[in-house]
Amino acid sequence: MRSPRGKLVSAMPERAQAVLRLLRRYQTVAPADLPEELRREYDSLQISHLTIYLADLQQKVLVSVPDARVEAPRTVPIDGTLAGWAYRTISPRITEDTMGSGMVLWLPLLDGVERLGVVAIQAPSFDATTMEACRALVALIALIAVDKTAHSDAYTKRQRNAPMALPSEMVWAFLAPRTIGTDRFTSSAVVEPAYDLGGDAFDHATSDHMLHLGIFDSMGHDLPAGLTTSVALAACRAARRRGAGITEMVATIDQAVHEVFPERYVTAVLANMHTSTGGLEWVNCGHPAPMLLRGQEVLRGALDREAEPPLGLRDIESDLGHRVHRFQMEPGDRILLYSDGVTEARSPSGDRFGEERFTDFIIRAIAAGDPAPEALRRLLHTILDHHGGRLDDDATIVLSEWHPLPRLRAIPQT
Repeated sequence: MRSPRGKLVSAMPERAQAVLRLLRRYQTVAPADLPEELRREYDSLQISHLTIYLADLQQKVLVSVPDARVEAPRTVPIDGTLAGWAYRTISPRITEDTMGSGMVLWLPLLDGVERLGVVAIQAPSFDATTMEACRALVALIALIAVDKTAHSDAYTKRQRNAPMALPSEMVWAFLAPRTIGTDRFTSSAVVEPAYDLGGDAFDHATSDHMLHLGIFDSMGHDLPAGLTTSVALAACRAARRRGAGITEMVATIDQAVHEVFPERYVTAVLANMHTSTGGLEWVNCGHPAPMLLRGQEVLRGALDREAEPPLGLRDIESDLGHRVHRFQMEPGDRILLYSDGVTEARSPSGDRFGEERFTDFIIRAIAAGDPAPEALRRLLHTILDHHGGRLDDDATIVLSEWHPLPRLRAIPQT
């Protein structure tokens, strides 16, 4: 006699059963064997081929995760290709197979709102049912990729195109995903030079209708700078996760950096965005002031406040202390945090990239319809090109947008 569960599974469409079989098996599948596991289900999924592409660390190319039994690795540029178009726009694309044997569906590979890469799926045709099955399959592939990366270097090695310096390896281990978001906010970040970071880092996380933001720039561009940044990030998260307010978070970082590296310091902006109301609070410790983007312009001076001393210099007294500033955002407002390596980047002839060029690029990109992660990706590559392909100082950018469903109450500004 068949069990109720057996009846349920047998009644499912064959493609749904294939996805469930993959879900049950994936925990014991080695990352390198995933393409082969997927190939075994081609007939059930009613597709003829599937290729996973992961974005490299600098988001310049998409690198395939090949089925070693039947294909060799491939690299596809993100700019100027169909695969790259799906990645850049976070949108599906269907084209004819170049061999004339059917169609190719390009689907973005996403971890929430974080772009991991794309998946190319070949099939004779794509009706609505097939499309839905492919979306479910790609969502499962994203889950597998994230899960495997937590305890395997297989995918991480494929995403690197150069050896990574020790300070950079240490900072990347602490960094949050480049993009996070909900229906009320999106926050995206980028950092360069990816393989040779010194003391820059970013942080963003959400809890209890609050978006926590942080940007850090430690003194120097060496291993102690990376260590200082790592201590600052850890202290920030330790305080935040025990429920500390923003002033206690700042004090915790200040004390930790001073105790571990008494001759070092780190500049930082820490901010909290209330995603229900749009209330913003922040502390600036020796860092470039945050900027406010509203519509297609920068509201100059909206968030300019006198900065406090950098963190770690506890022997320096400040009359202001760590004052918390507040501002009421409007729906659609964007907060821009950055390190001075962005605006101070210079061309080989000495031309400074500058604040105006920096903000103008972001505004134009967003006005053209680029999602925030894509606008920052293109901006960072433009800064690299401006500087001859290599930065002398770290460049970090965080762009956070408040896009709530309802318009709620305001809070006073200070």
